[in-house]
Amino acid sequence: MLKFIPIKAQAGITGFESPATDYQMLGLSLDNLLIEHPSATYIGLASGESMIHAGIFDGDLLVIDRSVSLHNGDVIVANLNGVFVCKQIDQFNRRLLSCSKGQPAYQIREGDEFQVEGVVIRSIRLHRKLHQEVFA
Repeated sequence: MLKFIPIKAQAGITGFESPATDYQMLGLSLDNLLIEHPSATYIGLASGESMIHAGIFDGDLLVIDRSVSLHNGDVIVANLNGVFVCKQIDQFNRRLLSCSKGQPAYQIREGDEFQVEGVVIRSIRLHRKLHQEVFA
C-alpha cells in the first residue's frame, strides 16, 4: 500500500525541509483513488501523438471505464475496423476527433466495424518508460 500525504505539492518548492513534516501519512491504494468501477475498468497504453492537446502523450497509461455513460466529447478507446484507437467522440456527427493539429477527423461510415470499448476517465503521465514485460 502506498502512503498518501494530504497536501498539494508545488512544482517549484525550494528549501530543504519537507513541507510534509507535520502531516501524518495515510494508507492509500491507487486502485481506490483512480478506479471507480474495478470490474469494468482496464488499463491501456497510449501510442502516438494524435491526442496531445487532450493531455494524452505517447506512452501514457489510460484508465478506461466500460461502465460509465458515453457523453459527446468524451475521450474514448474504440475498436475501429480491427484497430484500437484513442479519440474524442463527436456523437452528433458520427466522427472521431484527434486532438492534435493537422490530424483530420474520421467520419464513421456505414460498413465500418466500430465499437466503443470504454471512456478514458484518467490518463497517467509516465516520466520513465515502463518495463516491456508489463504489457507483454
